[in-house]
Amino acid sequence: MTSIASTFVLFVTLLQYFLVIGTLNFSVCNGDHGNKISTNNGDEHHGSSKHHGDNRDDDIHGLKMKNFYRKSCPNVDVEKIVESITWKNVGANPSLGAKLLRIHYHDCFVRGCDASLLLDPTTNEATQVEKEARPNLSLTGYEVIDEIKTRLEKECPETVSCADIVALAARDGVSFQFQKQMWNVPLGRRDGRVSLASEALTDLPSASSNITTLLRLFSRKGLDKVDLVALSGAHTIGIAHCGVISRRLFNFTGKGDTDPSIEPAYAEILKSKCTTNNKPSSGNIVEMDPNSSITFDNHYYINLNENKGAFQSDAALLTDSFSATLAKEFENGKTFLANFAKSMVNMGAMEVLTGKDQGEIRKQCRFVN
Repeated sequence: MTSIASTFVLFVTLLQYFLVIGTLNFSVCNGDHGNKISTNNGDEHHGSSKHHGDNRDDDIHGLKMKNFYRKSCPNVDVEKIVESITWKNVGANPSLGAKLLRIHYHDCFVRGCDASLLLDPTTNEATQVEKEARPNLSLTGYEVIDEIKTRLEKECPETVSCADIVALAARDGVSFQFQKQMWNVPLGRRDGRVSLASEALTDLPSASSNITTLLRLFSRKGLDKVDLVALSGAHTIGIAHCGVISRRLFNFTGKGDTDPSIEPAYAEILKSKCTTNNKPSSGNIVEMDPNSSITFDNHYYINLNENKGAFQSDAALLTDSFSATLAKEFENGKTFLANFAKSMVNMGAMEVLTGKDQGEIRKQCRFVN
C-alpha cells in the first residue's frame, strides 16, 4: 500500500509539473505581459493578474498602436522615414543598433519616454541635464535622431515628437538585421521640458545592481520580472567600458579579488581585455556578448547560464528562481524575441506624456521650444 500511495503522489506531482511547464511556450505580440511568458507556440504562462493587451490594435497608456499620424501627416509615411534613415545608418555602422536601443532605455527610465535625455545643457541653467549624468556619458548615436527629426520637420513640421522618433529608431535599429519590423511601436508620445542629471543617477539601474534593486526599480516603473529578464537580453549587442566592471574583476570585496560568480576562464578573458601595461584600464572596452556583439540573438542567455554575464546585474538574474527559469527559457531564440518585443512595448509606454495638455512637440530634439 505504501508503494501504491507513493506512486500516486509521484504521478500527481508530475502531472502538476507538466501542466505548468506545458504553458511555457510563446508568440510575438505587441502588449504588456506582466509575469506572462510568450512562447513559440502561441501559448502563454500567466504569473500575475496584470492585464496584457495582445491585439495589434490595442492602445496602451494613451498611445495608439496604429495610424497615429495618419491625419496629422496624411501624405507622409512617418515610420518609413524613420526606418529608412535608421537602416541606412545601421547598415553603415552596425554598432548603432545597440546605441539607439540604449538611448531609448536610458530615456524611458527617467521621467518616462519623453525624450528628456536628448536635451542639451544651456548656458542659463545651473543644473545638469540627463546627458551629463555619469551613466549617460558614454551614450552616442544622437546624430541619427537629429537626422530623422530634420527630415520629418521638412515633411510634416511640428508634428512628430522626438520621443516617438527615439522609440521607432530603437525598434528599427534592432530590426535592420532581420529586414522586418520586430514589433509594433505605439505612437503619440509628447516631449518633456525637464531634464535633470540627478534623476538619472537615482532612476537608472546600474551594472552592479543586485536582484532586489533591479526588481524595485523595474516595479516602480510598472515592469515585472519577465520584462527585467527580457530587456536584459538587449545585452546581446553592444560593448561595455571596463570601468563599469573593473571592481567586479579586480577588487570585488576590497581584497583584490574577483567576483566568484563569474566563470573563471571568462573572468580571465575579461581581465586581459581590461588591462593595459599590467594595470586595470577603465577606458578599454569588451563585448557584452562575446563574439556576438552586433548580432541580436539568444546568445546572451546561453552565456549567462554558463556564468559568463559581464555585469553583476546580469549574474543577479540567476539569483532569483523565477528569473533564472526565464533566463533558461530564453535560450530559445523565438521565445526570447517574442518576449523582448512585448517588453519593449511595455517599456516604451512608461510614464508617457500624451494629449495637447502635456509636454510639447519640439522643433529640435536637443532644445525645448
